[in-house]
Amino acid sequence: MRSLCVSVVLLQLVGTSLCQFPRLCANSEGLRTKECCPVWEGDGSACGALSGRGFCTEVQVSDEPHGPQYPHSGIDDRERWPLAFFNRTCRCAGNYGGVNCGECRFGYWGSNCAEYRESVRRNILTLSSAEQQKFISYLNLAKNTISRDYVISTGTRAEMGENGENPLFSDINTYDLFVWMHYYVSRDAFLGGPGNVWRDIDFAHESAAFLPWHRVFLLHWENEIRKLTGDFNFTVPYWDWRDAQSCEVCTDSLMGGHSSLNPNLISPASVFSSWKVICTQPEEYNSREALCNATGEGPLLRNPGNHDPNRVTRLPTTADVDFTVGLPEYETGPMDRFANMSFRNVLEGFASPETGMAVPGQSTMHNALHLFMNGTMSSVQGSANDPIFVLHHAFIDSIFERWLRTHQPLRNSYPRTNAPIGHNDGYYMVPFFPLYRNGDYFLTDKALGYEYAYLLDPGQRFVQEFLTPYLQQAEQIWQWLLGAGILGAVIATLFAVLVVVARRKWKRNQRRKRASSYAERQPLLHSSSEEGSSYQTTL
Repeated sequence: MRSLCVSVVLLQLVGTSLCQFPRLCANSEGLRTKECCPVWEGDGSACGALSGRGFCTEVQVSDEPHGPQYPHSGIDDRERWPLAFFNRTCRCAGNYGGVNCGECRFGYWGSNCAEYRESVRRNILTLSSAEQQKFISYLNLAKNTISRDYVISTGTRAEMGENGENPLFSDINTYDLFVWMHYYVSRDAFLGGPGNVWRDIDFAHESAAFLPWHRVFLLHWENEIRKLTGDFNFTVPYWDWRDAQSCEVCTDSLMGGHSSLNPNLISPASVFSSWKVICTQPEEYNSREALCNATGEGPLLRNPGNHDPNRVTRLPTTADVDFTVGLPEYETGPMDRFANMSFRNVLEGFASPETGMAVPGQSTMHNALHLFMNGTMSSVQGSANDPIFVLHHAFIDSIFERWLRTHQPLRNSYPRTNAPIGHNDGYYMVPFFPLYRNGDYFLTDKALGYEYAYLLDPGQRFVQEFLTPYLQQAEQIWQWLLGAGILGAVIATLFAVLVVVARRKWKRNQRRKRASSYAERQPLLHSSSEEGSSYQTTL
């Protein structure tokens, strides 16, 4: 079985990584024992216990009641996550993190996780062409590289057998791993029998966990790209879509423009035109009472602007964002898509960014951008197939950050009870391993090791937007620069020595010529008597 760790060196460099599911636990033994406490290779002990990094312990799930939106119990693997699969996992100490505590929690680096480092996420439209193309190449690499450490489940826990005798797990590429996770967290609940499902359930949308869940999702996605590429300066870019009149990133040099043959397809000039989407057919899965198994289902679809104008009347403006950030209450009333004057509900797009009141049948803010794309992005379960998803949610996360800084809410501002299932403060986020509670990520990005360029003060913004890219490039080629500098210094020194030697030789020659001229009895130039003796000197 392949090691859970990439290598001890890499684990010392990168932040906490996600698992769905860890390869070392995705087997009959793991399912039978319900334990996922992998060995840390650094000391050969489970959870790095011998080094004080963590220990294997019982999972304590919250028993706080959830709201009435989901009236069932004991029928879905995501209830009381992760107990359907594991009831013992690693609990990491201090700044350590990861499935086996061999890594660092978000924002911390180094062999002992003692170094805090803050990264800056920048607007994709301000990146240089080289940086933009590097980002696109990273996306394509992730799409074409099987995840080394993680697998997905292709069946329910019940289908795997009481003692895990029939483990149903599958390989998946690094990009689609995240697509599958977004599908899994938002899929309908199977009630038994083909087509018999409960639709009013979503562990990452339509309630309080919407923003913390996607915050953790982006952090993991960012770290997976870092590990895959070895580029530990990589950060997720964002698209600042305020006041946009069109899809500014839908060009062949960025996320792909229209195909000239079919406006619903991506231009062949873009690498994304060859991508195959997964998990975009929820009705088929429901009819078969089966999970998405990550099989390719066709090309990526997108036709921005050709959406239903009755559903999305316009794209969000700067004024919309400012009004939303000004709302003082994070969550209100039923804490679902019908909540009024709720910052979360307005930002998610179920309420008006002008009045704060719920607007059934319309989509605003976050939701408006998804529907505006009029394609793969328009379906919740399959939306993460489109790479614009990452740019969009990074900007949504930045608005969440603005709200946190503006209002500095206390932890108890986040609902502890009676939110829809999966959204209470103490509920573990589905389907992440290691485990993260929703309320633990109701805090500013600085505590998690990142920052947004447009939220920096003007001086910092100038450094990040204009100087940092060049400094990072210099850092990447510092050995070449050092070598070139040394070679240049050697050449300059040799040149200086040659000049000094040549000058000294010239001076010696001059002295010899002067000495010989004083002893000369005949003119140096033989001329006629008419020229006289004007050339009878060494000059």
